[in-house]
Amino acid sequence: MRQAGTNLPKVGQYNRAVVLDQIQLADGISRVEIAELTGLTPQTVSGIVRRLIDEGIVREDGATVSNGGKPRTLLRVNADAGRAVGLHFDPVQLACVVVDLLGRPLVIVQRPTPPDADPARITAAMVELVDEVLASAGVTRDRVLGLGLATPGPIDQAHGMLVAPPQLHSWARVPLKQMLAEATGLPVTLDNDATAAAIGERWAGAGRGVANFAYFFLGTGVGGGLVLGHQVHRGGSMNAAEFGHTSVQPGGPPCYCGNPGCLESLISPAAVVAETRRRLAAGEGAGSELGRLFRDNPTAVDHGVVRLAAASGDRLAAEVIDAAAEWLATVVVNVVNIVDVDLVVLGGHSIRHVETRFQRAVERALATRPLARGIRTVPVALSPLGPDAAVVGGAALVLHATYSPQVSELLSL
Repeated sequence: MRQAGTNLPKVGQYNRAVVLDQIQLADGISRVEIAELTGLTPQTVSGIVRRLIDEGIVREDGATVSNGGKPRTLLRVNADAGRAVGLHFDPVQLACVVVDLLGRPLVIVQRPTPPDADPARITAAMVELVDEVLASAGVTRDRVLGLGLATPGPIDQAHGMLVAPPQLHSWARVPLKQMLAEATGLPVTLDNDATAAAIGERWAGAGRGVANFAYFFLGTGVGGGLVLGHQVHRGGSMNAAEFGHTSVQPGGPPCYCGNPGCLESLISPAAVVAETRRRLAAGEGAGSELGRLFRDNPTAVDHGVVRLAAASGDRLAAEVIDAAAEWLATVVVNVVNIVDVDLVVLGGHSIRHVETRFQRAVERALATRPLARGIRTVPVALSPLGPDAAVVGGAALVLHATYSPQVSELLSL
C-alpha cells in the first residue's frame, strides 16, 4: 500500500512531500515509478522533482537498465543537504545525536541526567550536549533544520509543556520546548519519546514503508507509538499509544498513573529488579552466580545484571525476564486485535541482551491468540535502532515534520 497524492493546485506542498517520501523510502526510484505509485501526473512529478533538485534536496544518481526504451534516471535523497539534531530526555540519561537527511546518525553523545535537577539545569545540560555533538560532527548551525526533543509523556502539545512526567514529581507543566528553543536558537519539535522512536523506525528503521505498525518502547518505562495508514496516530490529546498503562493484572501493583496492574508496573526495570531481589531473598537461586552476588551485595543486582544473567542462562533471571515478556505479549495481542497492524516493532534500552526472549514470547502469542490469526500472523521485528531509538527518533521528528506528507495539514486546507 502506498500513499496517493492529489493533483489539486492548492496542495502543492503536500504533493511535494508525497514525492519526497517515495524517494526517501526507495533510495533509487524513477520519475515514472513515482507517478505510478502516487497517482500524480508525470508532469506534476517532473515539476516537483525539478524543484527538489534545484534546492539540493534530491540528486540524480544512475539509471535503470533499458528494455529497449530510454533508460530512466534514478533519484535519491541528497543525505548531505542538511542535518537534524535529536535529544532524548530520560529521567536517567540524556542523549543527543546529529543525523543526515536519511536519518543516519553521525555522532551520538550520552550523559547521565543531572540528579534532582530543576528544568533550568536540565535545559543547560541539553544545550551543552547540542554544542558538543555539533562540534564533534563538524556541523554549523546554519545547516541544522531543527532540533527534535523526545521526552516522557504526558505532553501538552499545544503549549509545548511536559505535564507531570513520571519520576520527575516536582515538574508540573514545564514549557521545555520554549526554554530549549530560546537557549539553543534552533526551532524545536517536541513529542513523546515512544512516539518519536516510532517515527524514527518509520524514517530509518524497521517501519520504513510499512503502512500500519505498532512500536513498543521499553526504557525506564513502557511506551508506544502507532503508525496507521502511513500517518503517526497521536489521538485527541496527542498522547496516544500509552501501551504501558494498559491494565493487565486485576489487583496488581499500583501504578503511578493511578491504576492497578499496569503493564509498566509489572515489567519496568524497577519492577524486574524488585521481583528478582524478592525471589533471591526467599532463597531461590542460592547456588547461582546471581545468588552469590545478591548475598554479597543485594544492591549490585540491578537491571543490567539481571538481563546479562538471563542472557547467559541463569534460570531465575531467565524466569523473571520471560514472565515480563509474557505480560508484554498480552498487551501486544490486545493492540493487534484492536488496530490490526501489519508489523510489531520492539525497541528500547531495557531489553538489551534479552531482545530475542521478548521477541519469541510475542511471536508465540501472535501465532496463537489474535482473532485474525487464521488469516495472517503479524510479524515481530526488533528495532535496528536498538537502544538509540528514542534519540534518533528525536532527530526524525524534525525530518518527519519537514519532509513527510501530513494528511492532517491537507485536510485543514
